[in-house]
Amino acid sequence: MTKLALTCVAAVADAHGVHGNVKIKSFTRDPAAFATYGSLLDQTGEKILTPIKARPVGRFFSLSVEEKMTREQAEALKSTKLYVLRSVLPEPDEDEFYYSDLIGLQVDNQDGETVGTVQAVHEFGAGDTLEIKPSQGPSFYHPFTLEHAPTVDIAARHIIIVQEEAEEARGDGAPAQSADEH
Repeated sequence: MTKLALTCVAAVADAHGVHGNVKIKSFTRDPAAFATYGSLLDQTGEKILTPIKARPVGRFFSLSVEEKMTREQAEALKSTKLYVLRSVLPEPDEDEFYYSDLIGLQVDNQDGETVGTVQAVHEFGAGDTLEIKPSQGPSFYHPFTLEHAPTVDIAARHIIIVQEEAEEARGDGAPAQSADEH
């Protein structure tokens, strides 16, 4: 069975109101766009919610959906990540990337040595960070900035990173922090 190409566009924050609406945290550049791509899916591609209308509520959205739910059913969806098919999203501008397009890319350092593959892309509040899994040992984090990852070639399926800063920070040539240390 072929794995669907999905992109996470939002997450359920909680129930909203008593009529089965859900409070949504959007991950899209245009925050309201998450509700314009059709059905919202789970990580397996199963339809969870079909948006009718998204209304801003502070930094969240109140989403009315076709599925009839009680408040308790809506509350049960709390923390559920919501995906859409990658194919329904607009193509990104040059030098922009969907996180999902980066997963699985080979990561080489500035000397041409393969250091691993991208396992995930995180936003911990201080900027985007790549989680890189080497062929052996624990995953580690690396800043995903133009300075620290100057080359991203989606077509060739690889990223070039500059590792010197992390190695110099520790003084022993090891990554600054492994993903397992969090």
